[in-house]
Amino acid sequence: MTIDETLDAVALVLVLIGALLCLTAGIGLLRFHDVTTRLHAATKPQVLGLLLIAVAVALSLRSWSAFATLVPIVVIQMATAPLSAHMVGRQAYRNGTVDTDELVVDELAEDGER
Repeated sequence: MTIDETLDAVALVLVLIGALLCLTAGIGLLRFHDVTTRLHAATKPQVLGLLLIAVAVALSLRSWSAFATLVPIVVIQMATAPLSAHMVGRQAYRNGTVDTDELVVDELAEDGER
């Protein structure tokens, strides 16, 4: 087995795992019942799935130009997904659509009293 075949096999496995993570993120968005669990499903597996797929593409193409294109994509995704989830969660809390009885720690309750 040559190094090219090995890298292609690793890329295939990474694409499959990444696709499964993205699929579970989509299923989680549909199945979970409240905003906080949906945000968890929308950010964590989706970002990891994209990261694995980007690594697989870089391994498969084996070029610096592909790597240089994928790095900003991954960095922007890793920067914007948690930020947007935070903003959506904060707005859902302010709207009262978050079930505060299910929260273990409610750090925003003090901010709401001010």
